[in-house]
Parts: sequence; C-alpha cells; structure tokens
Amino acid sequence: MLSPFHIAFPVRDLAAARRFYGTVLGCPEGRSSDSWIDFDLYGHQIVAHLKAAPAEEDATHHNPVDGHDVPVPHFGVVLEMADWEALAERLKAAGTRFVIEPYVRFKGQVGEQATMFFLDPSGNALEFKAFADRGQLFAK
Repeated sequence: MLSPFHIAFPVRDLAAARRFYGTVLGCPEGRSSDSWIDFDLYGHQIVAHLKAAPAEEDATHHNPVDGHDVPVPHFGVVLEMADWEALAERLKAAGTRFVIEPYVRFKGQVGEQATMFFLDPSGNALEFKAFADRGQLFAK
C-alpha cells in the first residue's frame, strides 16, 4: 500500500482554486482557512495556499520529452487507465486548455504511458498519467 503524499502549492485566488480542484477535478475538500484549502486528490493531501502578495511571475521552464515541452515543476497522480480516460473526458467537457493534450507517449517502448498536462487557474502545471501495465512505472 502506498502512503499518501502531501504537497503545498501557491495560488492567486482561493475561490478559483476551490472551483478548479473541487468541481473540475472532483477533489473533496478538507480543512480550510482564509489563506489555504486542503483537497483530497485521489487519496493524497494537496494544499492550495494563497500567495501573500502578487509577485512577478516566474518564468516557466520546460524539458523536452517524447517531442513535447513538459512544464517543470509539475505534479499529479498515476491513475488506472479507466480513471485517466474518465478524467480526460471530464477535463475536455469543462473546456480545459491542455499544455499537452491527452495522448500515449513512448508508444511501443518500455514505459509506454497515457499522459496529459494542464494548468490550474494560478498557472500550476499538473500531469496525470496511466499505464496499461503499471509494472512499467519504473521500468528502464
């Protein structure tokens, strides 16, 4: 059994974060205050923290992976394929603008995986992926 991870990340607008993570991604909300909100992301605790003061936006960094520019940093969850497909459809139906559209990368190679990248309303990059064979998660 995997232990849940915890990640805290900055957001510009808590109401927008609540709509995106709670409604679009379907994350149940946990505790909250006027400066942060806990969400349950597939059993993992993610916490949206309101930025204290608007700062100059950080330049986005990308690394090339399978012909795409992958945003760094990013976070997400490895899902079962059916859950990944359902999430991709829910995001499309919600009008999500993808950084990298849902597709299968490394097709026919070790580590073949379905992946998609998108941004939350504060510009945080998220990746959700799935493996037809989860045993390939750390395969070389």
